[in-house]
Amino acid sequence: MVDRANVSVNQLSTTNHQLFSDYHTHPQGHRVRRYTPELLEPWADSARKFGLTDIAFTDHDRYHAGIDFDEIDRLRERNSELRIRAGIELDNDPIHSAAGRKWIEKHWDKLDFVLGSVHFLDRTDQMFDSVPDGATQFEGREVDAIYADYFHRVREMAATGLVDCLAHLDLIKIHGHRPVAEIGAIVNETLDFIRARNLAIELSTAGWRKPVNELYPGDRIIELAIAKGIPFTTASDAHSHAQLSENFPRLAQKLAAFGIHQVCIFEKHQRIMRPLGIEPLL
Repeated sequence: MVDRANVSVNQLSTTNHQLFSDYHTHPQGHRVRRYTPELLEPWADSARKFGLTDIAFTDHDRYHAGIDFDEIDRLRERNSELRIRAGIELDNDPIHSAAGRKWIEKHWDKLDFVLGSVHFLDRTDQMFDSVPDGATQFEGREVDAIYADYFHRVREMAATGLVDCLAHLDLIKIHGHRPVAEIGAIVNETLDFIRARNLAIELSTAGWRKPVNELYPGDRIIELAIAKGIPFTTASDAHSHAQLSENFPRLAQKLAAFGIHQVCIFEKHQRIMRPLGIEPLL
């Protein structure tokens, strides 16, 4: 049996492999920045540099004012060898996301892909995953109850009918807090809900650069998702073009170890499965 946490680079080199898509990127970073050639072209250049052929721009919905579909079209014309998807990340931000939902509804036909995410618990003024300040929201609280609350909010996001895929599904572990209950018992209802809604979940390397130092989602959740037939996207959650496909060789090890041979891409919200060409490890 393969140790999925410790597949070596030498083993990886024996696979016929190429990760080609990154479906979680933030050209605007952390503020509204209008889409321009100067902002977007480096992302296309980085995609080519890192061997990607399919990328989705998924800026946070609170920055939707910066998104320019005409500029994305012009970028596509200049980079015809790349598939560049127009997307957005819909958050559960209690202040801004009502407007974000309305924007998504209005521009649904122009969008290829919508990520759904949960960054807020009880606090309306602070994301729980902010580092290090967000960790204070866990102080003196029962971790299992926080996990249950978080996954309830994930199901609420999935139920909006406005998302194609769920981002960093177990983001709640970011500061290293682990539930007493087995994670499968906590997440099963949510995975069943995702499957019933015919949604995807992302495999996000962002967790490896966070305090938890673990892929989103963890191994047990990946196993359960595979068993339920839930498809995956590959993602870096890049907030700079230099982070595009960050840690994808390490992600490739995970995919190979789990026997995942295909991932999904999206065009006008239509999910398309694409083979990775990963050969099983011996």
